[in-house]
Amino acid sequence: MAVELTEEEVRHVAFLARVGVTDEDVKKYQKDLSSVLAYFDELNAVNTDNVEPIGHITGMTNVFRSDNVHDVDEDTKRRIMENVPETKDGYIKVKSIF
Repeated sequence: MAVELTEEEVRHVAFLARVGVTDEDVKKYQKDLSSVLAYFDELNAVNTDNVEPIGHITGMTNVFRSDNVHDVDEDTKRRIMENVPETKDGYIKVKSIF
């Protein structure tokens, strides 16, 4: 292994990822993350001069589904609204994300 992370580096990565780690976890992740970084070193050694870059492997571009409205009967609407925690003016109320 070319790269060996320190315990402090593992704890820092865990902090950035907002993941709580125990001392036992640190030892395990120290080994595991170091192995991943060593593999990246192997990948960096591969000659990719004649390889065309790609954005993704599927080859699909601009795949969209149509946005269709499906009306339902009043009984179905009523049953749906009975199962939501909060409504306002006949709509499902959700928390603001901004």
